Amino acid sequence: NYTKKKHQRMINKTGFVLVKPQLPENIGFSARCLKNFGFSSLDLVNPKENWPNKKAIATSVGANDLLKKAKIYSNIKAAIDSYDIVYASSARQRDINKKHLSFKRFIENIKKNKNKKIGIIFGPEASGLSNEDISHSNYIFKIPVSKNFESINLSHSLIIVCFELFKVFKPGYLKKQKKLTDIASKKTFNTFFDFLETRLEKKGFFSPKEKKKTMLINLRNIFGRMELSNKEVRILSSVFSKL
Repeated sequence: NYTKKKHQRMINKTGFVLVKPQLPENIGFSARCLKNFGFSSLDLVNPKENWPNKKAIATSVGANDLLKKAKIYSNIKAAIDSYDIVYASSARQRDINKKHLSFKRFIENIKKNKNKKIGIIFGPEASGLSNEDISHSNYIFKIPVSKNFESINLSHSLIIVCFELFKVFKPGYLKKQKKLTDIASKKTFNTFFDFLETRLEKKGFFSPKEKKKTMLINLRNIFGRMELSNKEVRILSSVFSKL
């Protein structure tokens, strides 16, 4: 519980700022991206269309609560005032005296500073952040994409970043695996396998005879990898019996 709360605090310390977003639909999609991975802070700087906006609400689906509490700022300086470190997303290399991070280094840097209040800013869809906007950040990062087509949708950029940060803040979550229940015991499996061997023997499957042992080993390995449940063993037994 302590670890879960700690990870959630890290997520709560991370906020996303959309600077001059042009399409309200993208704002709604962005809210969904955040909520998919547990983030809740989405603020806007001078959105092109009036706010609140019905188009954004329509595309946000279950993330309308994020839009309701989104703050609207008239300038980027005010929007990032509460953060300790700010990262700026840029689709192109900038001729600006600012440290550029590869996407891998960006994630590593976030990991190093995950106990601080982190702000991540994204620019308008058509032009991206201006050099003046970027001057308010500590670092610039770029999402690696194909050089043949480098334009990436605003909400797509957010969901990539959100997923990568989710892996940093909640590493144990991705390691969880569904535990298999009702796994057939060795006795049940062996009974099934003996039945299968008998039926195959009657049908003349083991030919030539000298390869029978190897064929049985291969068959046992095939079914052994499946971690069959009791129900699945019964179904397979019925199938082979019918055949």
